[in-house]
Formats: sequence, C-alpha cells, structure tokens
Amino acid sequence: MASSTSTAAHCQHHVASAHHFPCRPMVVSIHLIPDITFDGNPIAQEPWYKHTVLQNMLQLRQLDTRRVTEEERRMASVVAKKEEEKRRESHKQSLLKEKKRLTINNIARQWDLQHRVTNIAANQDRKNSDSPSLDPCQMDGSTTSAFPEETGSLDSVLNNALQALSVTDTHLVDVDGDMLSLYGSGALESLDRNWSIQTAGMVTTVSFTFIEFDEIVQVLPKLKMKFPNSLHLKFKETNLAMLQQFNALAQLHRIDQLTIDPQGNPVVNFTLWKYYVLFRLSHFNMQKINGTEVTQNDMIMAERLFGILAHVASSELPHYRVISILGDARKKQFRYLQETKGKKHGIVNEENNDSKRFVGENTNRAMLNYTTRDFYNEKLEETKEKKKFCKIYIEDLVKEATEISMKKEALQKLWPQMFIELVRDAVLETRNKNSYMKLCLQQIADQK
Repeated sequence: MASSTSTAAHCQHHVASAHHFPCRPMVVSIHLIPDITFDGNPIAQEPWYKHTVLQNMLQLRQLDTRRVTEEERRMASVVAKKEEEKRRESHKQSLLKEKKRLTINNIARQWDLQHRVTNIAANQDRKNSDSPSLDPCQMDGSTTSAFPEETGSLDSVLNNALQALSVTDTHLVDVDGDMLSLYGSGALESLDRNWSIQTAGMVTTVSFTFIEFDEIVQVLPKLKMKFPNSLHLKFKETNLAMLQQFNALAQLHRIDQLTIDPQGNPVVNFTLWKYYVLFRLSHFNMQKINGTEVTQNDMIMAERLFGILAHVASSELPHYRVISILGDARKKQFRYLQETKGKKHGIVNEENNDSKRFVGENTNRAMLNYTTRDFYNEKLEETKEKKKFCKIYIEDLVKEATEISMKKEALQKLWPQMFIELVRDAVLETRNKNSYMKLCLQQIADQK
C-alpha cells in the first residue's frame, strides 16, 4: 500500500498543478495503476470524472480510496456508449449542416449564372433590335461590343459553368420545426410527394429561395392542398418585380404573414407595394408584412390608393370576360348584381345595398389577376394559331366569293343570247305538233 499511497500523492501533485488540462491523455498513460486517488483536485468535481477514469483504467481496483464495483464499471460503459452516440450524432448533424450549406451555395451560384446568361442574351437582343445597322464599336461608347467573339466566349463560359453546376445538387427541401424551406426550382417537385398528415399539418411557414416567382405561381394550388395550415409565406431571390405578381397569391386559402426579402425582389423598391398587397389580399385580413403589424389606417390608405384601380379594371372588361375570370362561387353574386342594377332606388333595403357594395368590391378585386410569362406565351402562340387559321379561312371564303361573283357576271353577259337560243330551240321543236308528240312518247317509252 506504500507504493499506492505514493502514487496517489504523485497524482495529486500533478493533477493539482495541471487541472486546466484534459484528464484523458494523462489517465490513458497510467491505465495499468490498480489504485489511484484524485480526491481534493478540481477534476474530481467534474460530472464525467468517475466514468471517464473507469472507462480508460480497466485494471483499476480502487478509486479515491473506494473499491470499484462491477455496477460502476457497467454504468461507466453505458455512459461511454451514450457519449459515443452523441458524438456520432453531433458529427452527423455537422455533416448534414455542411452539406446543406454547400448545396445552398451551389444553388445560389447557379441562380446567379442563370440571370447573368439571361441578362447577356437580353442585352444582345436589345442592341440588335435597337441599332442593327450601326457599327458595334460606336454603340454606347463600349469597346467590348467591338469584339463579338468575346461575348460569345463569355456566353460559352457561363453555359459550361451552368452545366457543371447542374451535375451537383441543384435544389434542397428542408423541414425545420414548423417551417418548410424550398431552395431551387427543383424543390417545387416535392409538393407532389406524399407528405404525412402530421408533417403537413405542422408546417405553418413556407419559404421560397432562388426560385422564379412565375414557377411558384404554378404550384400554389398544390401548396394550399398539401399544407392547409401554412399562414406565413417568405420570398427571397424569387424575382418579384411587379405589383401584378401579388395578384396570384389571392388563390390561396389564407395568409396571415408575408415576408418579401429585398434581396432578389425589386418590387420592394416601390414605395406603395405594401399598400397594394393589403388592398389586393384584403380578404385575408393580413396581420404582418415584413414583420410589421398591419393597422386599420394601413387598410384605409390601401383602399384609398387602389380602390379606383379595381373599379376601372372591372368596368373596362366585357361581361363575358368578367364571368370567365370569376370563380363558380361568385357567378351567382355577379348575376344578382346585374339583375338588381336596373331596379329603382328605394326598392332594395339598406342591408341589401351594403351586401351589394361588399360583393362589388370583391368582384372588382377579382378582376386584378396575374398571368405568368409562360402562360402568356402559350396564350400568345394559341392566339397566333387562331389568327392564322382565321386568316386562311377568310381568304378561302373571299376567293370562293370572288369566283362566284365572276361567274355571275359572266352569266349576266351570256344570258340574253342563251335565252334567245333556248326560245328558238323550243319553237323549232314544237313547230310540228305531231312529230313533237311522237318524239316525247318515244322518249317516255325509252325511259321505261
């Protein structure tokens, strides 16, 4: 025991002088010692102290003058396993966070490259259409325009970079608590997934990042079906550039909060964009916009600013167009308005007048809709095809009518002579009555 006591004292001296350093390397270096005492050292106050010593000093029989039992060794082993599982889980979460970060960075670079390619193509088309006959060296005083091969090489570099990025992850779907985050246009396909009822019901916030707003518009019906409790929408880098785009959000069930990040959404540069949102989406009774509480004065100001706009939009459209825009639930209300429009003043009570006014306001707002560029282009192509068909059809009708008119004119010129010849032939045939009768009888007999 003398050796054990001296060993313990030696350990006390070193641990007391180096209590700021981790104990694990020191314990491993003396794992063959059967008896050791750390009592009185700061390290003995740590909650992990005893389990760590027993886990690393398997030959230890006594610790702090107390005999080590099998139960204590078993508990030390269990604690060590739990700590190892925690470390593995922490390492796994770290890897997942790093992968998420790298994926988002890749999506951001792809988004940036796409817009650079689009802007270069748009600028090139604009220059070609504005001044096709000018020397490129003289356009806008730019020297880069004098070398079209450099522009082409830049396009090819951007396209190659875009294709290289497409090989890696180009979208990300992340559910964190009650928020669903979608990064990249490919993430919109996740709305077709069979989400569990618990997860779908738990999501109250949906965030869109690095996705064109026009692509988001196409999946809004799926969003309100898959996540009926989603009350807060966030848009960042979605290319929200026009007030009309907010009209598309009216098809959702309900929105309590709306967050439009200034980054990648030029529409926030408009001073009155919040008032337009409150006016167009007034049926949602929105509570917050960009984290700011919506007040009654805001609603009144929105109505004053844009009320006339909705009235003009609805009054300029023909009735058949209005009915086609309205949903089935509003058709009866609109027809009721048309039927009661001609009634004399005083026949309809005040309550019905208020109801009509309220219905009229909703109807006017429904006229303010938004058509995506792709849908507009499809309709434009369809309209072109219809115009082409109508043009060909009208040309055929005109051609046929012209031919009929020419034949009619020719007939009018020939008819006097034809009539004389018909009368003459008839007179010659009937001049000899008997022979004419025999000829007629013979023709009848031949027909039988």
